[in-house]
Amino acid sequence: MGKKDACGTRLPVDQYRKQIGKQDYKKTKSALKATRLKAEAKKNSSGFRDAFLVIAAILFFVLCVYAFFYLNLSTEMNLDVDVD
Repeated sequence: MGKKDACGTRLPVDQYRKQIGKQDYKKTKSALKATRLKAEAKKNSSGFRDAFLVIAAILFFVLCVYAFFYLNLSTEMNLDVDVD
């Protein structure tokens, strides 16, 4: 009676983990293996996505700087033209 009553005050996190463990135990080994392989593939492919996003951000920044200078220089040229 004492041991059962002593662990009655579990944290909700511990209860949640226990429920997840029971659900994973019910799954077959092939389903668990497929889930693990899918998670590993997602983890490994994120490096390519991150590299692509960095390159895209750099190109976007360069394009913005180019557009800024292009617009500033093109408006100055129009002001230099003498109207007779």
